[in-house]
Amino acid sequence: MGDVGRFAPSPTGDLHVGNLRTALVSWLVVRSVGGRWRVRMEDLDRVTATRVHEQRQLDDLAALGLVPDGEVVRQSERFERYDAAIASLDERGLVYPCYCSRREIREAIAAPHGEAPEGAYPGTCRELGASGHQQHESAGRRPALRLRSDGTRVTFVDRLLGPVSGVVDDVVLRRNDGVPAYNLTVVVDDAAQGVTEVVRGDDLARSTPRQLHLARLLGLAEPTHLHVPLVLGPDGNRLAKRHGAVTLTQLAGRGVGPDQVLARMAESLGLAGPGESPSLDTMLARFDPATIPREPWRLSPDEFA
Repeated sequence: MGDVGRFAPSPTGDLHVGNLRTALVSWLVVRSVGGRWRVRMEDLDRVTATRVHEQRQLDDLAALGLVPDGEVVRQSERFERYDAAIASLDERGLVYPCYCSRREIREAIAAPHGEAPEGAYPGTCRELGASGHQQHESAGRRPALRLRSDGTRVTFVDRLLGPVSGVVDDVVLRRNDGVPAYNLTVVVDDAAQGVTEVVRGDDLARSTPRQLHLARLLGLAEPTHLHVPLVLGPDGNRLAKRHGAVTLTQLAGRGVGPDQVLARMAESLGLAGPGESPSLDTMLARFDPATIPREPWRLSPDEFA
């Protein structure tokens, strides 16, 4: 099948410069080895994910010259795949119901739990007996489904960060509203789409051990990973709408076009000099994954002045 990369946004609003820069890197990584680039819409949020947002995101990607190979895949149309994966794990005794509310989980994880990652579920419902189940069911609580991970440690080598290791907690597989959870869906979808190169923001690196563990349990192929440092606002926090003009539409209102945005992103990646506006082909010819900056790109208010 060859090399396949992907960009997988949630269609809940416009992409900002940080999202677009990650999309550009994912495109460069797979195109540099002659591979194909896919787009998958992670549209499981029934409240905020819309086709309008999806189209605006695709339009913004196209404005930068980033056009996916093949049709766009939507997670909302793939529930059968997720259900089958959960059923496979359940048949092996690796799934259990969890009745904990978010507040109860927050209170429980306030205490340290050995090597478990920050925010890890402490296993409150893991060994809940029949009477406990009955009590929660009688109270009208709907359970989420969690993976029985037994504290497995997973180590992988990120193409930019190097060795990354983490203990896998009992991650949610299906939320209590019946919606499959991110860590499961991303694993199932990457395998189904033949993804070999996962490129995304480095804030997701700590989730990768969970996903690799799930892939191994499900007997699925494991892609390589490259986690890109985030784009930060002038205050040093992750780029967000509060930082002002950060989307292509907002920047267009200030007279800044897609070519200018692409040029600044190229400069931030070491693929262009100041004032230069290289084409995607030129960026591709210059691109080497090993030279991606290890530090975040802090976007100043006058970045596109």
